[in-house]
Amino acid sequence: MTTQFGSKFPQFYITAPSKCPYLDGFYEKKVFTHLMGENADLLNNALTHGGFRRSQNIAYRPACDDCSACVSVRVLVDQFVETKSFRRIRKANTDLIRTTNGTVASEEQFSLLRSYLDSRHSEGGMSDMTALDYASMVEDTTVNTAVLEYRERRDLDSEDPGPLTAVALTDRLEDGLSMVYSYFDATQASRSLGTYMILDHITRARQLGLPYVYLGYWVDGSQKMAYKARFKPLEGLRPEGWEVLDGD
Repeated sequence: MTTQFGSKFPQFYITAPSKCPYLDGFYEKKVFTHLMGENADLLNNALTHGGFRRSQNIAYRPACDDCSACVSVRVLVDQFVETKSFRRIRKANTDLIRTTNGTVASEEQFSLLRSYLDSRHSEGGMSDMTALDYASMVEDTTVNTAVLEYRERRDLDSEDPGPLTAVALTDRLEDGLSMVYSYFDATQASRSLGTYMILDHITRARQLGLPYVYLGYWVDGSQKMAYKARFKPLEGLRPEGWEVLDGD
């Protein structure tokens, strides 16, 4: 069930309350709109700056009663300094090659996603995703987005890509890269592939001259989201605007 408000484009809606996936005992509501038409990319930019996230052709943000724990966050690219831990993770993944594949879904990608979901998120909201659902998530888009594939080199002296190891669906914004969704080979825990992809996006944003990498929501008190606070300096969207979360 949803509630509609607003009479001019874009139309916004509010979902009915459902169990919060991040904090026990809480319920979430979301406000959302559809990203449609020739101005969809401009709308996606504006809404991302306002704390929204994208899922297929929908932009949404939390609208919970008596709770504001979800904070939209972004990494300050030019000020980011890698720790020893981050450098070790980069070193562990020097054999990976990143390629940008536009918005084309493949059976290989879906196979990796299915194994990732079964291993890490078997009870999550995407646990029953089909190949058709995945193709829709990647290909049915009205915004500037792309699939980034990370593959192992067949040998260290070759640039020829080998097995698919990780994937990121990433939006290109006016001022940054927004990591919409990412997944990886969960059997290779020693690589810390989730962290590595964020580090690689920071590098890519710096090369493109973009000041931010948007990471979605950070939730104080949620173990699932704790990793995002490691990427400092990190800005969060507060009622007063974007500000550095040094104290969090």
